[in-house]
Amino acid sequence: MKRIAMNSTQLKPVAAALLAVFAISGLGIALYTPASRAADGKKAEAAKPALTVTTALPVASRLPIKLAANGNVAAWQEASVGSEANGLRLTEVRVNVGDTVKAGQVLAVFSADSVNADLAQARAALQEAEANAAEAAANAARARTLQSTGALSAQQISQYQTAEQTANARIASARAAVASQQLRLKHTQVLAPDSGVISARTATVGAVVGAGTELFRMIRQGRLEWRAEVTAADLRQLRIGTGAVIKAANGSEATGKVRMVAPTVDPQTRYALVYVDLPASATSAANAPFKAGMFASGQFELGASDAITVPQQAIVVRDGFSYVFRLNADQHVSQLKVKPGRRLSDRIEVLEGIGADTRVVVNGAGFLNDGDLVHHVTEAAPAPVPAQAQAKAAARSVPAAR
Repeated sequence: MKRIAMNSTQLKPVAAALLAVFAISGLGIALYTPASRAADGKKAEAAKPALTVTTALPVASRLPIKLAANGNVAAWQEASVGSEANGLRLTEVRVNVGDTVKAGQVLAVFSADSVNADLAQARAALQEAEANAAEAAANAARARTLQSTGALSAQQISQYQTAEQTANARIASARAAVASQQLRLKHTQVLAPDSGVISARTATVGAVVGAGTELFRMIRQGRLEWRAEVTAADLRQLRIGTGAVIKAANGSEATGKVRMVAPTVDPQTRYALVYVDLPASATSAANAPFKAGMFASGQFELGASDAITVPQQAIVVRDGFSYVFRLNADQHVSQLKVKPGRRLSDRIEVLEGIGADTRVVVNGAGFLNDGDLVHHVTEAAPAPVPAQAQAKAAARSVPAAR
């Protein structure tokens, strides 16, 4: 009994200690609960927006449909002006490269001395033939009057009639010789076959050239065309009369129309030529922006179609792909892959990836990542300029009177 009592006495301090520990623990729990809530609040306050952004909805627009192409500028048709005289000396060249000529204008002149001599000889032969023909005609007429008298035989009468016919044939031959020499005399002047611009000249004063030698090359009517190279897949979009805007090497632009689409495709390059007439205002002047042989780029105008567009700043290009950032209801953004299309001023068409009601980030899109928290603000309109400030600016822009 004593041992049990002593044990009970010894347990009382232990129980008291345990109760003290539990009390302290409870106090700790009571003290920890408000502190933990404050820490959680601080963590919640630490979730700040990554960026302040503005957004916009896609806009339905009407965009032009254009087909880009490249090609060379060439003459509509070239005329080769050659010599028709053989073995004559060139005495005068009246035009040079770049000159504008009219149809029938004299371009060059050959020496006509030998041709004039041959023409005089042909004319003398004609006169001789005419004299012989007159004598033969008189003899034939007398023979016909004596035919009934029997003074001349039928053979003699036939001979006189044959001589008359032979003399007439000689007259025709002499006249043909005269015409031939007159034609040679005409060919001593080289005439322009059509109106146009001289593009090349090989004629040299003093040279003796043969028949058929090229002396000049000219662009007929001064017309130039753009020969655009178009793939076989795009040919079905082009028709005769389709408009095109062609850009020269110096940046000048001209508007033309499709004149013809080539009926064949090059088997090596798989391109077909589309011939576009260029306006005379862009080709005829001496300082015209388009010259034959130059390279030019252009676009065919194929009409217009409906499209959804977004501002250019909303498109972000990463790793070779285009993205936009959609603003969600919880103010977080989602990165969406899109397929861009045509460009019009500062807007870009979106073919795939978003709808017409998708609100996308505009300003600040290039600095965002998928899932970022943002602060959305409405883009502020520019502040109005006070009337007094406007008056001062106008006064500065007007030059002082002298």
